Amino acid sequence: METLKAAIPESLKRAIADSNVDDLQSTCSSLHRFFLHFDPFHQIITQLADPKYGLCGKSEEDALKSKQLGNECFSNADYAKALDCYTQALRKAPLDTRDMKSNLVATLYINRATVLHKMSLLVECLRDCTRALQICPSHAKAWYRRGKANASLGNYRNAICDLNVAKIVEPSMGGKRQIEVELKILLDQCKSTSVVVQMQHKDNSCNTVGEMPQMKLQCVSMPDKGRGMVSSCIISPGSLVHSEEPYAMIILKQCRETHCHYCLNDLPADRVPCISCSIPLYCSHQCQIRAGGQMFRICPEKNDTFKEMPSDLGEYASEVIQSDDSEQEIEDITEHKHECGGVHWPVVLPSEIVLAGRILAGFLLNSTSENIVNFVERLELSHCYKHMSSESKLDSHIYATVLLYCLQHSCGTMFSIDGVSISQVVIIISQIKVNCMTIVRLKSIDAHGLSGHFGEFPFQSGAHSTSNVEQVRVGKAIYKAASLFNHSCQPNVHAYFLSRTLYLRTTHGVAAGCELELSYGPQVGLWDCKDRVNFLKDEYSFHCQCIGCSEVNVSDVVLNAFHCVNPNCSGAVLESRVLDCEHRKAKHLTITDCVDKNDDICVSLNVFKQNGAYIHVQPGYCLKCGSYCDLESSHAAVSEALICIKRLQDAILSKEISSITISDALISLQSLRLNLHAYNKLIAEAEDSIAQAFCLVGELQLSVDHCKASIQILEKLYDTDDIVIAYELVKLSSIQLSLDDSTAAESINRIDDIFSRYYGLHADLVFPDLQYLRREIEKFSVKAIQ
Repeated sequence: METLKAAIPESLKRAIADSNVDDLQSTCSSLHRFFLHFDPFHQIITQLADPKYGLCGKSEEDALKSKQLGNECFSNADYAKALDCYTQALRKAPLDTRDMKSNLVATLYINRATVLHKMSLLVECLRDCTRALQICPSHAKAWYRRGKANASLGNYRNAICDLNVAKIVEPSMGGKRQIEVELKILLDQCKSTSVVVQMQHKDNSCNTVGEMPQMKLQCVSMPDKGRGMVSSCIISPGSLVHSEEPYAMIILKQCRETHCHYCLNDLPADRVPCISCSIPLYCSHQCQIRAGGQMFRICPEKNDTFKEMPSDLGEYASEVIQSDDSEQEIEDITEHKHECGGVHWPVVLPSEIVLAGRILAGFLLNSTSENIVNFVERLELSHCYKHMSSESKLDSHIYATVLLYCLQHSCGTMFSIDGVSISQVVIIISQIKVNCMTIVRLKSIDAHGLSGHFGEFPFQSGAHSTSNVEQVRVGKAIYKAASLFNHSCQPNVHAYFLSRTLYLRTTHGVAAGCELELSYGPQVGLWDCKDRVNFLKDEYSFHCQCIGCSEVNVSDVVLNAFHCVNPNCSGAVLESRVLDCEHRKAKHLTITDCVDKNDDICVSLNVFKQNGAYIHVQPGYCLKCGSYCDLESSHAAVSEALICIKRLQDAILSKEISSITISDALISLQSLRLNLHAYNKLIAEAEDSIAQAFCLVGELQLSVDHCKASIQILEKLYDTDDIVIAYELVKLSSIQLSLDDSTAAESINRIDDIFSRYYGLHADLVFPDLQYLRREIEKFSVKAIQ
C-alpha cells in the first residue's frame, strides 16, 4: 500500500486530510479517478484478488510434499513434527470427489489419526477416523484405527463394531486375519470388563450455561456522550445484564495458527482446515461449516458397502459417518465464504479491513435493491471520521477503494464502485475504529513462559513456578447493541467472552436510572489519568470525562508518585504531567472516595482544596508536609534501580537466575522504596518479579512474602475485589500450594468470590483452573479432619 500512498498527488492528500463527512464523496471520487489511470493500482488488485496469483489455494503437489515429510518424521518417531506435517498437508490437499477409493484427504486424516493414537490423543484420533470415513466409508484402515482408538478409550462395544466393519471392507486375506486376532483380544477384554465407557465429543464452540439476562435496559441520550444504556431497576453486583452474538468478527493475525477462526477457542491437535482454501483452521467441522457454509457429505444409503453388511452393523456404520457434524442442525453464517478460492487479500490486508469486508459481503451477497447508503445508515453505528488523523483518513480512503475491488472479484457480483460506495466504506472503517471490541481469552502462563492449566506445570529438579493469568487478544468483533454502552475508567460492568458470545455483567450495584458503563481498555489503577485520556483519544477519538478522569482519586495520585524526602511522611510528590491533570480534576474532589484507602493519602489530597479555595501545588513538593524533593535526582536513582530489575526479568525468561542477580534486585527494590511513593506501581512490579525469581530458585516462603507485598500495593490502586486482584491471587495461591500452605485456602476462596462476581455461572468456563483450585481446598479440608 505504500506504493499507492506515495504516488497520490500532494494536493489530493491535503484535500483528504482536511475533509469532513460532507466532503467524503468528492475526495473518494478524486482518489478513485486517480487510481483508475494508475497501472500499479490495477496490478496490486490483480495480485490480491486473482486466484492465479494467490498463495492460499489448494495444491496437491504441496500436500504430497508435506505428507512425505510427515511419513519420514513418523518413521523417526518424531510424532509432534509428523502431526504438524499432516495438518499442513490437509490444509493444502484438494478434496477430489471423483476418486473416493484413494482420496488424498481421507488418507491424510488416517495418517494423522495414527500419529494422534501414538501420542495418546485418543478422542482426537477418533474424530479424524470419522472424518476419513465421511469421505471414504469403505476405508478399512480408518475403521481399524477407529476400533483401536475406541478400545483404548474403553468403548468396547463400538470398538468391536468398528473392527467387524473393518474386516468386511478389508480386501486382503492377511489383513482380515490380523483384524480377527484383534477382535478376539478385544472380546476377551470386553468379557472381563463390566463397565463400558462411552466417550462423546462436545462441540467446543458451544460452551454455554443456561443463564440469560433478566433485567430490562434502556437506551437514552447522554449529555456529551451521545447514546448510552441505563438500568430501569436496581441491579445487584454480579448480575448478567446483556449477551450478544457478533454482527461481524475476525480472528487476529497472530492467532491464526493457534485459535479456531470461527469460535476463537484454542485449536485442538486434530484441527480442521477449510475445504476450499488453505487460510483458516477450525476446532471442528461444525465451526468450519458455520464459517464457510461448505461441507462434504457421503450418502450411506447409496453406498453398496453397507448393503453387504448385516443390518445391525450396516446401521451402525451409517450412524458413524453421519454422526459428529452432520447429526446437528448447523446455522450457516458463511462469514468466510467470500474469502475462499485461494486469493490472499484476506491474509494481506489488516484485520480491521478484512472485518469491514465481512460486513460488506453480507450486504453485497444478500442485498436486492437496497443501496449502500441505506445499508450503512441501518447499521446505526457511530463513527469518528472528523476526529481521525490525516494519516488515518488517507489510509481509510486507500483501503476502502482496494477492498471494494477485491470484493467485486471475490463475491462474483457486479456493483458500482464510485465516490458514493467508496465513501460509505470509509465510514464503515471509521465505525469499526470506535465500535470494535477486542475478544480476549484468559490463559495460565507459568514463570517459564509455558501456557496451560495448573496440572500441566513442570515441576522438575525441585524447581517451582508461579502461575500468571494473562488476557490473550484473539479477535475483533462488532456487537451492535453492546456498542451503545459507554466507556468509564471506573466501570460498573465487566465484559467477557465465551466462544463468540459477548457477556456483560455488573461488578457493583447499580441504582435504577444510572448508566451502565464498561471499560474500552484502560482503567483506574492500570494507567494514570493522562495516559488513559491520551490512549482513548488516539484509539477511539473522544476525550474521556468519566468519574475516574474528572474527579481526584487515590490511584491516579500515587500510581506514579515519588516519596517525600521526609522518611516518616506518607505524602505523595508529583511531577508536572501528573499534577497538571490532577489540578484540572480538583474542583470535583470527593474525600469520601478515599476514606477506606488510606487516611494519610486523604490528608494529602486535601491540599488541592482548602476551605473551598483552590490551592496551586507545585511539582516536586510533598502534598502532605510541603517538603521539596529533587525529582531529577529521584528519576536518576529510579532509572538505575530499574536496570537491575530488568536484568532480573531477563534472567527469569532465560531461566538463568543467579544469587547475585537476585541480591542486586533486592538492593534496587530498597532504592525504589526510598525514592517512590509506597503505592507506586513500579514497586509492585518489582516485588512481583522478585517473587517469581525466588519461586524459581525454590525459596518459596520468600516468594510468598514478595507476592503478598505486590498485592498489598495493587489493593490500594484497585478495589480489593477487582478482577486484577484475583489474577494476582492465582499467582500467590500457586506458590502457597507448592508450600503445602493451608492459607492457600483463604486465597482460593477470595479468587472464587471475585470470579463469581465477574463471571457468574460462567466462571469455570472462562477460567477452568478454578476447578483445580477448589479441589485443592478440599484436600486441605480432608487433611484437617485427619
